[in-house]
Amino acid sequence: MNSFILKVDLKNKFSFEPKFHQYSLQMMKLRPWNNIKINECNEPLIPITKSIFRLTPHPYMSLGAPYLTGADPWVLRRSVLKRLISAQQHLSEIDPQLKLALFDAWRPISVQKFMFNYTIQETCKLKGIDTNDLSISEGLNDVIEEVGRFWAIPSSDPLTPPPHSTGAAIDLTLADMTGKPLDLGGDIDFIGPESSPDFYKKDSFKKPYSKHQVFHHRRSILFSVMEQAGFAQHPNEWWHFSYGDQLWSWLTKKGNAIYGASLEVSKDNTLLDPSLVT
Repeated sequence: MNSFILKVDLKNKFSFEPKFHQYSLQMMKLRPWNNIKINECNEPLIPITKSIFRLTPHPYMSLGAPYLTGADPWVLRRSVLKRLISAQQHLSEIDPQLKLALFDAWRPISVQKFMFNYTIQETCKLKGIDTNDLSISEGLNDVIEEVGRFWAIPSSDPLTPPPHSTGAAIDLTLADMTGKPLDLGGDIDFIGPESSPDFYKKDSFKKPYSKHQVFHHRRSILFSVMEQAGFAQHPNEWWHFSYGDQLWSWLTKKGNAIYGASLEVSKDNTLLDPSLVT
């Protein structure tokens, strides 16, 4: 039987927290990038420049995610930020009427845990699974497995840091110059097949001038500018890109990762580009 805890949060609402026991560990082992060695380059987290548009209010802060006092999600590793700026410049050259729109950047492990549990809880609600019923372990395991395809286990193991905790991963979309996000055929953080980067690819060829072609074209633009800047895209999420973390290393086959979990934000905003450590 799967075990879990019900606890009361600061707002006196029940929150669902699965115990990350053997089942969760098995899920972690299924992630091939977790075997990538990390040669931490000690590059600091620095604030994202105001020239990069971000969607506000921050989605996880609005849910009450436990950011530390004064913690700012809008920070990245220096080289990641440099590449993000490069991607924005390239997008402006392709289409001056578009800009990148950040949804999320650095995510402390405490926030990763909060959102992992929150997503399990919300997915259970959508599927009609009662988390108070101790006899529904099979259905709960299915939800954990489904959520785990999109949300990394909030591991505190330095060998398997969640991508966003490294300051190397970003979630973003496209927006027009007024800041209105474009429709890319699915919401960020949606749990389902529509979130796959190439979900609309086949239909875009079969149905020219359809909305599916528009969605695929927009996703392709986002992928193109991010890839040119050196980012790698998450295989299950059209909105997630990273540089220098384990997932990036596994996808690009460029040697070891250079970023592990990062806890502190630097006061030095100078942009530097460290050499890759292999």
